[in-house]
Amino acid sequence: MLFEQLYGYYRTLGPRGRAVLFQLPLSTTMLLVTVLTKVLHPQLDVSGPFLLSLGAHVLLLGACALVPWGRLPERAVLVIPALDCIVVGFSREAADQYLTVLGFLLVFPVVWLAADRRRSGVLFAVVATILSAVLPPAILGTGFDGPDFIRIVLLPVIVGAIALTSYAIVNALSLQRQQLKAQSCEVRDLLVASEDRERLLSSVMDTVGVGVCALDAQGQAVLANHQFSSHFGGTVTGRQLSDEPPSFLVYGPDRKHALPPERRPGFRAAQGESFTDELIWADDGTSQRAYSATCRLIRDSRGEHRGAVLAFTDVTALVEALSAKDQFVSSVSHELRTPLTSIMGYMDLALDEEGLDPNIEMYLTVAKRNAQRLLHLVGDLLTIAADAVPINPRHADLSEVVSQRVEAAQPRAKAGGITLNLTPGEAATGHFDPDRLGQAVDNLISNAIKYTPQGGTVTVKVDATGHELRCEVTDTGVGMTEEELDQAFTRFFRAAKAHSSTIPGAGLGLAITKSIMENHRGHVVLSSNPGQGTTAALTLPAADIGALTMAPAS
Repeated sequence: MLFEQLYGYYRTLGPRGRAVLFQLPLSTTMLLVTVLTKVLHPQLDVSGPFLLSLGAHVLLLGACALVPWGRLPERAVLVIPALDCIVVGFSREAADQYLTVLGFLLVFPVVWLAADRRRSGVLFAVVATILSAVLPPAILGTGFDGPDFIRIVLLPVIVGAIALTSYAIVNALSLQRQQLKAQSCEVRDLLVASEDRERLLSSVMDTVGVGVCALDAQGQAVLANHQFSSHFGGTVTGRQLSDEPPSFLVYGPDRKHALPPERRPGFRAAQGESFTDELIWADDGTSQRAYSATCRLIRDSRGEHRGAVLAFTDVTALVEALSAKDQFVSSVSHELRTPLTSIMGYMDLALDEEGLDPNIEMYLTVAKRNAQRLLHLVGDLLTIAADAVPINPRHADLSEVVSQRVEAAQPRAKAGGITLNLTPGEAATGHFDPDRLGQAVDNLISNAIKYTPQGGTVTVKVDATGHELRCEVTDTGVGMTEEELDQAFTRFFRAAKAHSSTIPGAGLGLAITKSIMENHRGHVVLSSNPGQGTTAALTLPAADIGALTMAPAS
């Protein structure tokens, strides 16, 4: 840290300031050593040559401060440390024996030369050192003795080692500084990019019309867009986003019972539970709003739970529209049922007349058949509009129920040139509503016959495995695509083949079947491939169903 501060200060200096900064330690140390030696040894003989060397040090310091180094070549300033070496040699040669330590001052100019970060600086340092040992005795006429020759040989070696070490340290520090600078630039760029992404994310989240909230592993909100904060606060998550008290309650799909904190979406998300499009109602004291809640979990590289993202979509208008549609369908269906029943009654009376013309009898029969179809459709519309399929569970045999339905569908299958088979099986007894299960089986067999071309086969199988009862209806018909399978249980949905082939139907059979099975705590599954037929499987628990009630479809 200190080095970085000094280097930062050094970088703020100009060429003159840097030259003075390098020269100042040598000049200060030279003065300090001379003064201390004079104090400790008053008899110190300070001759004329020594004073001249001191003056040379002062001149070199002044040159560092006065010469316009910025106008000269960058390496011109290295003349100063080279001259420093020679001047130090003169000071050592001209001084008393007590000042021979001045030779150690060569370290300062040598380090300066080595700090040039070029190999030539090391060479200059060695040459300047040799000159500092050779020139002073020759100029001052003191001559050379044995120690002088030893010094001439050993001093360049020692100084060269110091120069090489300084050169290596300076280059290592420079490389490290460059790496730190590159890393600093990279971190700065990453920080800028992160801030840009954060602003982009914030803009996107505040632009979408969906309330979005990100939670950590403890269920605390770490990110929420404006839509979420303004509409929900902490009420939906089960944990306050602020110290404000909740302004409204959260209800389940029934709109009557407030959800306890542990059943709210945020608490469930904190427990690691994922869910999709769950309907909740929020009441702010004036009116309820419907929201579709979805949660996706966040996991780390080891698959551990690290949080979740909640999304809330306001579906009030959609729910109200569906409710209005259901009310309209229910009203229209009720209005149609009475005249249709009357029409069929009068047709029965007309068909009972004796001596009818065969053509008229055929016309009346066709009209009655279509009226029956229309009355059946009205019944399906009333069932689906009520959004409830009441059941009356009792002990029954599913094999018997299915056998009766297959037998009833045989005339329709023969009329279409289709073979309808029932695979023999053992008794499959359980606790369920045989009338409603019969209706579900009727819907599956009817669909299989409608979507199977002439010459095809429909196979029905019943079995009991473990604690489950199962009924499968398999056909060799047109089949369904993956997209059609995803939409098969949607009300009024019909496959493309049904539209192109004018196959009759309203797209309600599978929706009613699904509702019947869910009220039995069972399920219905479709598997199909285009052109290879379809298999529909009904599965419901065979035991422990005594608690079944007149539950609405979920």
